[in-house]
Amino acid sequence: MKLLVILLFSGLITGCGGNSSRSLPSKLLLVSFDGFRADYLQNYEFPHLQNFIKEGVLVEHVKNVFITKTFPNHYSIVTGLYEESHGIVANSMYDVITKKHFSDFDDKDPFWWNEAVPIWVTNQLQENRSSAAAMWPGTDVPIHNTTPSYFMNYSSSVSFEERLNNITMWLMNSNPPVTFATLYWEEPDASGHKYGPEDKENMYRVLKEVDDLIGELVHKLKVLGLWENLNVIITSDHGMTQCSKDKLINLDLCIDRSSYTLVDLTPVAAVLPKINTTEVYNKLKVCNPHMNVYLKEDIPARFHYQHNDRIQPIILVADEGWTIVLNKSLPKLGDHGYDNSLSSMHPFLAAHGPVFHKGYKHSTINSVDIYPMMCHILGLKPHPNNGTFGHTKCLLVDQWCINLPEAIGIVIGVLLVLTTLTCLIIIMQNRLSVPRPFSRLQLQEDDDDPLIE
Repeated sequence: MKLLVILLFSGLITGCGGNSSRSLPSKLLLVSFDGFRADYLQNYEFPHLQNFIKEGVLVEHVKNVFITKTFPNHYSIVTGLYEESHGIVANSMYDVITKKHFSDFDDKDPFWWNEAVPIWVTNQLQENRSSAAAMWPGTDVPIHNTTPSYFMNYSSSVSFEERLNNITMWLMNSNPPVTFATLYWEEPDASGHKYGPEDKENMYRVLKEVDDLIGELVHKLKVLGLWENLNVIITSDHGMTQCSKDKLINLDLCIDRSSYTLVDLTPVAAVLPKINTTEVYNKLKVCNPHMNVYLKEDIPARFHYQHNDRIQPIILVADEGWTIVLNKSLPKLGDHGYDNSLSSMHPFLAAHGPVFHKGYKHSTINSVDIYPMMCHILGLKPHPNNGTFGHTKCLLVDQWCINLPEAIGIVIGVLLVLTTLTCLIIIMQNRLSVPRPFSRLQLQEDDDDPLIE
């Protein structure tokens, strides 16, 4: 019995660690629809996306990284790193040593990106393969002196159709072949900010447009003969929550602007004190009960947002739906950036292709888990990262997937069966060994007379 249990555990470990090799690398297209909140899938109709999911896999919630902003989370997806590790810690940053500034309008300096190696660079440096990108953050920057072979300089005015046409052309006609490509679209994020996610009428219209774009993507891949052999991941960087003019945190009521520099504003504000840090901290600490104020060294460990020089000495984190302002106006009806444990901040992930199961649903993964999964699909050796490949094994057809509760259940079941069989064998042996009434006794060789006649 002990031997069988040992063999069973060995099988589970071997199966979970299995990795089938492929002679040719798979092709992968990574698509992001910015600000696609996970529960939009339950609250709105997405016929094209649902058809995509029926033939592939769905991860209902992706727990993203803190802070839940666009640039940091897109870089975490393609590096598998928390923000403190990859260095893109916000949409707006300041480096006190070099005095450099970063924003989503001024992001081309490789200095900000070189603390990590994104997957398109790793793929690009492999022999006989190349990468392509349509507007994914960072792909138009020479990171470690490398850009994708094919990329588009970012411009929000370029249509989805043009981005898609370029990507499919590069996937089909490039030499060396494009094996990894990214495609980015600004919606539904832009409309989520403008209207707020609770504006059902406007969000219904916008999300229908997004679904139509997904339909256009699938149709294009089918027409060009790419659909059956291309692996496609559709995901997002973060969700969205409703804001209100009744939920404002006005810093001007708490502290004079001359005493600090505000590097990034809301809902996670990065504060660089001009005077004594403790004095600024003490004033902000009592500013508003709907805002947590942290000295850098006291930022909760679960945020993984502490060990980087670009994180400012004081960080302000607003409660969900609250907005940090310098006056009394509300800049956006919807926003993101809040605590990454909030479900409203979570996006989803859907995937289709030969490496993925069909019709499979999974509850949750972390956004940093996507990177090691993509490296596995492409046959790349991943750089050190914070992701866990085991969290995504259930999505892949070449991986034997079983989780810990299932494994424990199987072992307990086997033990119960073995125990039952052992008991049955013992009972049967006892029955055979017990004399029956009036049975003859075994006689000695020299005793010919029976004791009972």
